[in-house]
Amino acid sequence: MKLKQLALVVLAASTMMGCASTSTESSQQYPEANDPKVIRVALIGGMSYSGLWPEITKRFEAQTDYEVKTIKSSVRTKLAPLFRDGQADLLTMHSGDITTDLVADGHGINMYPWTRNDIVIWGPKSDPANIRGLNDGVEAMRRIAATESNWIDFRGIGPREVGHGLWKKAGIKPMGDWVLKDNLKGGSNVLDEVAKQNAYIITGRMPVFVGKWKPHPEMEILVDKDPLMRRPYIVMEANPARHPGVNNEGAKALSDFLRSDEIQQFLLTFDGKVNDGTPLFYPVWPTFSAQ
Repeated sequence: MKLKQLALVVLAASTMMGCASTSTESSQQYPEANDPKVIRVALIGGMSYSGLWPEITKRFEAQTDYEVKTIKSSVRTKLAPLFRDGQADLLTMHSGDITTDLVADGHGINMYPWTRNDIVIWGPKSDPANIRGLNDGVEAMRRIAATESNWIDFRGIGPREVGHGLWKKAGIKPMGDWVLKDNLKGGSNVLDEVAKQNAYIITGRMPVFVGKWKPHPEMEILVDKDPLMRRPYIVMEANPARHPGVNNEGAKALSDFLRSDEIQQFLLTFDGKVNDGTPLFYPVWPTFSAQ
């Protein structure tokens, strides 16, 4: 066999092996929809690392014949493509353009809000804007702007959406040297970097309280428990007309369970390993949310 022909054979064999390997990995990570008693779920990461989802799954499986398999727990941008490929029967993550597009493009059906999480404002203990103890994010923004206290425009999608909404309600366009670009490196030392800049920042409550971020002795939550600063999570079922074979009945059963009285009440008592009596998630029903 000539050298050129040999090279082509080796290349073809390598390609086939690579494809086989990829196919096996995909099959292992994202099981096919072939078991009517298995519900494949893609969910936002915070629900996993907070401990909420394992607890809900345990309750649901104890009351039904279904088995819930979490096939992906990550950020929204990684969950959406998976759902578009029909790799999940049910999806739950923060609401927004991504979720709306999934429904508009025919991949998801029956989209409902079912819980919310807190967004809070962290700041230095010196609190130059005097916002400590407020549960009004709009007023906090006004005081930060009035004192031109350092403010980091956090890049996180959710907190940024909430923050920009608060600035708009306050009637303020944050501009000036006190508005700092987010150059945070990420990882567990986010609050260390914020403290060095003696700045305020808007983030979720959970990253620190469940151990994803390290606390800092000079940083504390100064504004929280503002209903306007709670971001909704949605749940949706995969559209069987678009993705034949998905477990639509199982997905609907789990979606109904998330929005049931039992789980909505449970959310008010779930503080995870923080164990401080403050819910990590809030219900969406007004009668519960007011408590």
